[in-house]
Amino acid sequence: MTTIDVPRATSRPKALNAIESALEQFDRAADHLHLSDESRAILRVPKREWTVNFPVTMDDGRVEVLTGYRVQHNMARGPAKGGIRFHPATDIEEVRALAMWMTWKCALVNVPFGGAKGGVTVDPRALSPRELQAVTRRFATELQGIIGPEIDIPAPDVGTNAQTMAWIMDTLSMHAGYTVPGVVTGKPVGLGGSEGRADATGMGVMFTAERALAEAGIDINGATVAVQGFGNVGEAAARLIHERGGRLVAITDIGGGVANPDGLNPAQLKAFLKETGSIAGAPGTQPIDNETLLALDVDLLVLAALEGQITSANAHQVRARVIAEGANGPVTPPADPILADLGVVTVPDILCNSGGVIVSYFEWVQNLQSFAWSADEVADRLQRVIFTAYDEVAALRESKGIDARLAAHAIAVSRVAEAQQIRGRYP
Repeated sequence: MTTIDVPRATSRPKALNAIESALEQFDRAADHLHLSDESRAILRVPKREWTVNFPVTMDDGRVEVLTGYRVQHNMARGPAKGGIRFHPATDIEEVRALAMWMTWKCALVNVPFGGAKGGVTVDPRALSPRELQAVTRRFATELQGIIGPEIDIPAPDVGTNAQTMAWIMDTLSMHAGYTVPGVVTGKPVGLGGSEGRADATGMGVMFTAERALAEAGIDINGATVAVQGFGNVGEAAARLIHERGGRLVAITDIGGGVANPDGLNPAQLKAFLKETGSIAGAPGTQPIDNETLLALDVDLLVLAALEGQITSANAHQVRARVIAEGANGPVTPPADPILADLGVVTVPDILCNSGGVIVSYFEWVQNLQSFAWSADEVADRLQRVIFTAYDEVAALRESKGIDARLAAHAIAVSRVAEAQQIRGRYP
């Protein structure tokens, strides 16, 4: 196996407050739109937010008090929508930022939702299956009355999955006295989940990345690809890009990373991950860390981990031609102009990773109308919706001579501001 040519990183990305990034992006769009002071004041803050502390009995009999959050940023365009994450670094400011980004994401792809987000400050890997279910059900109980098919519809996020959603649905259904499938999306198909939902975010990443590569004159078939993150989004994106002919040369996850300039097989990595808990050390690979991965000379860099990965401290080391933001806020605002000067094309997060909320909308509609669409139909509908949004962003970007992130946020913020204005004030 040949070695992979990489520069050695000299500094780690600096930690950045996610809400500061979200607000800076909003202010930039508001300035571009000449948004009124009234609209700015309304859209800069969440409509509602909750912090809950709840006890959970662990397997050894100890009682731990955990902290959870739910933030509804804006509901002018419809019920709130947004995932629930279980992560040890989750806090109220992160959740506020993620809820705001969800508002813009839903508006950009023109689904009738507002933005929300939630989470529990906990490491799900440190919990047994029984403890994980106990945490989920108790948190769901704390959310009773806050979430529901016509109020706020959660979905999976970092550290949660379809099983987590099944527990939430069952808990709220038991309290209601009847089954309420529309209370969450991203459920198992057997409980009313949508075909194609598990791959939806990764599929959206693949669709938008392919379009961006094509605009740069690069065919995805044969393109070199590095992926940061191998969870629900990163694994699906890597697999689907691999199926399109992309050559995966490096992938990292929470436990480490692997590289092979001749190409990695995502199916084999997924099997190894299932056995060991990480892709690190998979046979036929050489180790790689996140800093090195971010600096690889590749056609496409998929960021599918957490926010704040590329900052002003490390942006100058990026050598990818295209960045696809599978995560929320992985590139900080100070890094954007640096990447632009380097000629790096960025597919902004609220467009790139919108496949999840698009198919969540499909699932919600199917639940409300008691029918189901095939996986092919879901994929076709997803492609049409996300390509429409991509074309709108591209058109505004070209006509105004602005970058794709500003174009995406300008479209989204204008739609939410318009809805807010049309609704008027009560009382």
